[in-house]
Amino acid sequence: MTRYLALLRGVNVGGRSVMRMSALTTCLEGAGLTNVSTFGASGNVLFDADGSSAQLGKKISAAMRDCLQPGSEPLPALVLDYGQLQAVMDRRPRGFGDEPQKFHSDVIFLLGIDPAQAMSAITPRDGVDEAWQGDGVIYFQRLSARRTKSWLNKTMSSPLYRSMTIRSWSTVVKLEEQVRMRATRTEVGIKRLEG
Repeated sequence: MTRYLALLRGVNVGGRSVMRMSALTTCLEGAGLTNVSTFGASGNVLFDADGSSAQLGKKISAAMRDCLQPGSEPLPALVLDYGQLQAVMDRRPRGFGDEPQKFHSDVIFLLGIDPAQAMSAITPRDGVDEAWQGDGVIYFQRLSARRTKSWLNKTMSSPLYRSMTIRSWSTVVKLEEQVRMRATRTEVGIKRLEG
């Protein structure tokens, strides 16, 4: 089995797709995922499973349709293995996320659209925002003192916004730590069994 991270779009944001994390865990365990745990209350899920990231993303989205309250929006799921998550960390622009007192730094994870298409909808404001295209992500940084002027505040009006899920850089760092710790514990356990 492989350790994965699922990023669900829109959980407990703006009063839509409201779900307790305990119910989310139960839902995904019912779909056959193991060692399911959540981080925060906005759709960050750690789990173990067999299969590809793409297959598991579809499986999670289908399970969520059955578990959400009637009237809730469907929840697309982006699934990353540890290598994919580590690549997001390693390929960040130089200095990105290093000055949290000065900049708000976010990673915009893309759901079914390519970075070039996403970048076409992003118009950073001079002196406020910067955006960099990554592999399956956009790195977005805004000056904290002027964040109310940021392009990011207008993303909800773009049709492409439905194909994005955003996590702060500090959340991405914590999620990587969680996935890495889980992977290390599992590998130690396997070695003990084999020894």
